[in-house]
Amino acid sequence: MARVLLLLVLAASLVAAASSKRLPVLAPITKDAATSLYTIPFHDGASLVLDIAGPLVWSTCHGGQPPAEIPCSSPTCLLANAYPAPGCPAPSCGSDRHHKPCTAFPSNPVTGACAAGSLFHARLVANTTDGNNPVSKVTVGVLAACAPRKLLASLPRGSTGVAGLAGSGLALPAQVASAQKLANKFLLCLPTGGAGVAILGGGPLPWPQFTQSGMDYTPLVTKEGTPAHYVSGRSIRVEDTRVPVPERALATGGVMLSTRLPYALLRRDVYRPLVDAFTKALAAQPANGAPVARAVKPVAPFKLCYDSKTLGNNPGGYWVPNVLLALDGGGECAMTGKNSMLDVKPGTACVAFVEMKGVEAGDGRAPAVILGGAQMEDFVLDFDMEKRLGFLRLPHFTGCSNFNFTPSA
Repeated sequence: MARVLLLLVLAASLVAAASSKRLPVLAPITKDAATSLYTIPFHDGASLVLDIAGPLVWSTCHGGQPPAEIPCSSPTCLLANAYPAPGCPAPSCGSDRHHKPCTAFPSNPVTGACAAGSLFHARLVANTTDGNNPVSKVTVGVLAACAPRKLLASLPRGSTGVAGLAGSGLALPAQVASAQKLANKFLLCLPTGGAGVAILGGGPLPWPQFTQSGMDYTPLVTKEGTPAHYVSGRSIRVEDTRVPVPERALATGGVMLSTRLPYALLRRDVYRPLVDAFTKALAAQPANGAPVARAVKPVAPFKLCYDSKTLGNNPGGYWVPNVLLALDGGGECAMTGKNSMLDVKPGTACVAFVEMKGVEAGDGRAPAVILGGAQMEDFVLDFDMEKRLGFLRLPHFTGCSNFNFTPSA
């Protein structure tokens, strides 16, 4: 009898331990058709724009939101001002550093405008997840910067601010990890349509049938003066042909991830060889049964545009050459027509690679490549903020929108 009681006690303790385990936080991602930016719900109908390179969470304040009692000289205030946006005033506490409240300078990722604002206590209302389904509702306390409504210019209609996802102490992933006692990790799956997925706080990863064995990894690279996420590129191929970029061109400046623009920006020494190789490969495709692509007048900022009816389609989007970016660690990011072409107006699709302006070839102060939203869509991106990025292209028959957001009964 004592043995039975002991087993019951042990079973109860295991159940209690399992039920108290901290689960990661789930949020659906919506792509705004007008701006090609991505948003997540925040609370009470509000939504925030995802900025993968943003260091802060900021929002307009409703009803005279009281500021948090955070002194200007505090470590938290230093975190809030660790990465000032270009053109913003330099933060200063002055002589009254111990009593003056903290002021942050949130910025708009699209326009670059910034404004002074106090920090306040906000809340993220979401669900926890076991990796496959929502489990239970959760409210997470988040420290955000208060911003005037004018800072919402060019952001999606209905959004109230920005959720920064960069490698900084007051970005949303770090705050959720700290508040919920979770790993400082997050996962993104940006949608081409429907709802994508953001999971804050680590695994288990969704789509285990693919992610458990098919995920590639590359080291995250830290760049001085910026919290943005960088990786190091090794080479580029268009189909089976290696693009003749200068030696170490991709490693010089690195590859940056950005959700600010839907297309990729490339430094001149990378852009011109890539576009030349892409054009030649596209012209050669009809020999393999592809339709003949008809070039049309370019639509700014793109240089190569085509009559979309002449491109043809396959499960990977438009029937165009695949672009493969090899990264440190041995993995290769394969971009199909879904990632390399953008519909810019009815009947016209353009190659979604644009040459950087005002940057000299080989200038290591600028990234060699900035991958935009289109290049990351329908990829599972698993960020371990301490060391690495996991990436996996989901099969064409599933995609980011194939996720269950309905809690089980």
